[in-house]
Amino acid sequence: MQIQHQKVTGLSGNEIYCLNRLGMRAGQLCVGNSVVAIGLTGGIGAGLSTLGGGEVSEITQLVREGRIRAYDRMMNEARQHGGVGLAGVSFDLINHGTNIEFVTIGSAVHKEQGQETLQFTTSADVQQLYCQMDSGFQPIHFVFGNVAYSIGLGGNILGALKRLGRGEISEYSEIFDKTRHLALSRIVDEAKKCGANSVIGIETTISPLLGAQEMIMVGTASKHETLAPYASEPVTSDMTNEEMWNMANMGYLPLRLVMGVSVYSLGLKGGIFASLQSIGGGEVTGLTEILYEAREKALGRIEADAEKCGADAVVGVKTRVYDLGGGLVEFMAIGTAVKKFPGVTTKNDALPPQAIIVDRETMIDSTDGIISLDRSSSSSARRLQQGPIAMVAAVIFFIIYLLKFLSH
Repeated sequence: MQIQHQKVTGLSGNEIYCLNRLGMRAGQLCVGNSVVAIGLTGGIGAGLSTLGGGEVSEITQLVREGRIRAYDRMMNEARQHGGVGLAGVSFDLINHGTNIEFVTIGSAVHKEQGQETLQFTTSADVQQLYCQMDSGFQPIHFVFGNVAYSIGLGGNILGALKRLGRGEISEYSEIFDKTRHLALSRIVDEAKKCGANSVIGIETTISPLLGAQEMIMVGTASKHETLAPYASEPVTSDMTNEEMWNMANMGYLPLRLVMGVSVYSLGLKGGIFASLQSIGGGEVTGLTEILYEAREKALGRIEADAEKCGADAVVGVKTRVYDLGGGLVEFMAIGTAVKKFPGVTTKNDALPPQAIIVDRETMIDSTDGIISLDRSSSSSARRLQQGPIAMVAAVIFFIIYLLKFLSH
């Protein structure tokens, strides 16, 4: 494809200022895309996979390959423009009827002087990149890990029996915990391939996709001299880059992104009492207790993970509660285990304001038909779990149609 734009950058004024502080200048906005369709055969395979629960490998692989093709095309464009790096690399997904378009976007950066070869790609925008590099991290490669998964029909049947009683439903907890850690293990594997000892600035997105739900983690595979002993198993962090700079300034570095998941049922008896209490008003004690227990279980699990890796604390903990319907709730906790290292600090004592200013949106469009490319968006698990039912219905419809066709 012929490149038309020659002087267009996706970098803001604040980012360009930070680039100047790093001895670099802004380059071209680079884009790559790939449009894919799941196809009839893939749809049937994915539908059958959702019945069993756990990872829906057909969807995982389909979207992974689509993203890689889009990424490779962006990189080809970046090599034509030149530069030493590509910053702000991100994935977007747009539905076009029965097709899905994967879009990858990044902005080239150049050295002020000297010969240039592409040395790094990063998910960090330039403000975040400044924080990373001032903390002693050298970016190497944009990396991601994803998993598409479903509770499955089998899990729903078993869960339906167990939800009659009150407490944690271990089968659900195991499915959610295992699949979410798959995404983490895959981003770590990508970091190993490029010789990194850390993956920093990890962003996690959970969203509905092709009748299942997908969890994707994106981040930057990097190197830090102090973390050299962790080269065999790169450290992981979902701290914001500004948070990481502050921690590094005090001598702390990340060790591991830790997650805890717990799925609880109010139980048939508890559900009836909760409904009666809701009618009467006041505190719904059954629901209060179960949500408290679910939180304690999930937080206990991330604390145990942190102790295993020798961390001093878990920071930046985010919590999410998902209503799965039918009296089931899932509680997820995610954070970063950190440890204090002697001699660790930042290159500078303070960050420039331009590195922490959040750029204000200057175009607001609320008209119908606009396609949102917000990477932080997520939906409730109740809505997401309607996908397997739709997929199963499609499979049944196809089988009926095939039998009628063969009978003629």
